[in-house]
Amino acid sequence: LQGVVSSGSDIGRVYVSSVAARTYAFACSTNNNRPCGGARGMFCKHIQALVGEAVLQYGAERVARYLAVDTPDGEPDARSLTAVMTAARPVLGDSSSAAQVFSRFLRQLAYLELDAVTAPLPEMQWFPPTRAVA
Repeated sequence: LQGVVSSGSDIGRVYVSSVAARTYAFACSTNNNRPCGGARGMFCKHIQALVGEAVLQYGAERVARYLAVDTPDGEPDARSLTAVMTAARPVLGDSSSAAQVFSRFLRQLAYLELDAVTAPLPEMQWFPPTRAVA
């Protein structure tokens, strides 16, 4: 699970956060590739926010399945998922993919600045146009 999370204290800063399935190894660093000060031996608030947003978008059961989290009896939620993962004592993981995640985020963010048009954007088409055979 990986994504870009806004800083709570600086509007110009974002964090690239991730949690690995099964091992729950985590990483969190700024857009300037500096390590997050809160991710020292436990999930920082950015990783907790990432899990929370994933639960909002996909549902707790789906996120639990994806991360391979054995949830306690009852309806899982973001808090119970992070509690189970934290109890497993995850380790600080590799943040080498942070640059790729942030680059994808910036590329998608650029689409918000485009004028609204009905013409297709070639880079957003899933299937390339077929050429007529003469």
